[in-house]
Amino acid sequence: MQDVGKGLIEAAGRGESGAFRELYDRTSGYVYTLAWRVTGRKQDAEEVTQDVFVRLHRSLGSFKFESSFKTWLYRVTMNTALNHAKKRNRVSEREIGDEDGDRAVAGPDALRAVEAGETELRLKAMLDRLNPDQRACIVLREIEGMDYQAIANALSVNLNTVRSRLKRAREALMAMGKKEVTVHAMS
Repeated sequence: MQDVGKGLIEAAGRGESGAFRELYDRTSGYVYTLAWRVTGRKQDAEEVTQDVFVRLHRSLGSFKFESSFKTWLYRVTMNTALNHAKKRNRVSEREIGDEDGDRAVAGPDALRAVEAGETELRLKAMLDRLNPDQRACIVLREIEGMDYQAIANALSVNLNTVRSRLKRAREALMAMGKKEVTVHAMS
């Protein structure tokens, strides 16, 4: 995420459309990535991103700078994504891959690229099987590199709740991994 200065936040909070557009340009990729990692679906991530910026537009004027803007944006994004994921019933068929289509890879690195893509799809499928709260904690810890306290702040939960969710998520991922190894060994 690009740095966002206090002046830009204040100008956007006062309703200056150019400032809000610049804020959007600097942060929308970051918001989308977080939303995609929690929801696991392109269209859901787009919807969450849109919802986050509608909320920011409404509430940016009341931002008090008591926490960093990045932490606040984390919290808004993660809460919006989690609420979206919980609302949508995950029983429906899941999408796999990018809706824009697969790209062909040519050259000597083709096999490695295919294997990396398969690994990414398996990891995504495993993350999708976690409940949204556990997935959010894993994404923030293992992918975003946040410490436990920062995760607790971003999700507005107790530190021990973060520890518990991470423990359960890791146990579930390990069990899924063991099951996948067993299935592959039998085939």
